[in-house]
Amino acid sequence: MTISVNTMRAIDHWVGVPLCAIVSPVVALLDGLKNVFSSGPATPKKLLFIELSEMGSAILVDPAMRNAQARGAELFFLIFKSNRASLTLLNTVKPENIFTIDSSSLGGLIKDTLRFLIVARCHRIDTVIDLELFSRFTALLTGLCGARRRVGYHIFHGEGLWRGFMLTRKVHYNPHIHITKNFLSLIHAAFATEIEVPFSKIHIADSEVRLEQAVIQPGALEKVKARIEKLAKEANIAFTYGKDRIILINPNASDLLPQRRWSQQRFSELIQAIHERYPTDLILITGSPAEFIYVDKVRSVANVKNALNFAGQVSFAELPPLYTLSDVMVTNDSGPGHFSAVTSLHTVVLFGPETPALYGSVGNSIAITANLACSPCVSAANHRKTPCSNNVCMQAISVAQVLEKVNVQLEQADKAKGR
Repeated sequence: MTISVNTMRAIDHWVGVPLCAIVSPVVALLDGLKNVFSSGPATPKKLLFIELSEMGSAILVDPAMRNAQARGAELFFLIFKSNRASLTLLNTVKPENIFTIDSSSLGGLIKDTLRFLIVARCHRIDTVIDLELFSRFTALLTGLCGARRRVGYHIFHGEGLWRGFMLTRKVHYNPHIHITKNFLSLIHAAFATEIEVPFSKIHIADSEVRLEQAVIQPGALEKVKARIEKLAKEANIAFTYGKDRIILINPNASDLLPQRRWSQQRFSELIQAIHERYPTDLILITGSPAEFIYVDKVRSVANVKNALNFAGQVSFAELPPLYTLSDVMVTNDSGPGHFSAVTSLHTVVLFGPETPALYGSVGNSIAITANLACSPCVSAANHRKTPCSNNVCMQAISVAQVLEKVNVQLEQADKAKGR
């Protein structure tokens, strides 16, 4: 039985708070003993990042990881097993240095947690960076893994998600700058030679958040291209790659925050509008294998011949080739908006409960948001859980608005490809 998001939140609160209270003095005592009897490296040598639940964050943290790597640190990463594939898009961390926790069952969660705490000590991890925004579970992992230097976000005088005193270097989480810059501030704290309260009193330039591009093998590109052409032929669609464009529609969003979804009906109407304006272009409606039925409803309501249900047709590793072959993607605020940033794909990303100022894609992206007074309604302070059951912020985004931005991005894509 899979653990639901709400169950994990409940466990994090009802179990996490008392455990943090109990473990904090123990961690402080162990720190004191370590300082008396031994000294660690002056700068991070074996640096572990912890980011469990958000696949998109594994992309957004890449500039920070490469910054640490350039300073001479060997990188390690801890992530939920179901999200591990997100680290393969750029391969910044060596596969053998990626640790996973199985979150599909409570038993697996406990077993893998204990195993990680042992493995981390065996690898002699000296520095941990907790990327999660006030999760008690990752705070406990950070405090108990044996690292002397432990960096993460601290609440200081704020109210909200208290998680004990596991950190040796406490960073102020800034909700007014992009998350990539927040991640880079953690690197500064990890390598700083002087203690600051709070870290990090530095300016982070926009140039520092540049994302590396995925290395795509020609064979992988041809394989995905052949699959697209085969499906188009089977559907009796006259499609010629290079002459006709590929437009991706990603209509779903993760169960972590279902309020991020633009309605299936709107996506169907958008597909109709795109086909009316660009009748020869191929529209691929994407999603995971589990989203096939959801995607097929969007396709059937649209009832456009040139639109194909492409859910489950590519593996996660084949996303970069798919994005490279395509011209534009429209997506809810979800993983694909970030995964596509490792390629040159032009995207249109729809935002509602969250803000692009903090979580916008760092690729060739245009964000659309209604800017309602209640939005964004989720943040680190409320465990990214909103009481909203009527996402007017997404409903307020019209098909005409999205189509206008699709037109802009198609023009840019045409220029980039020399059409």
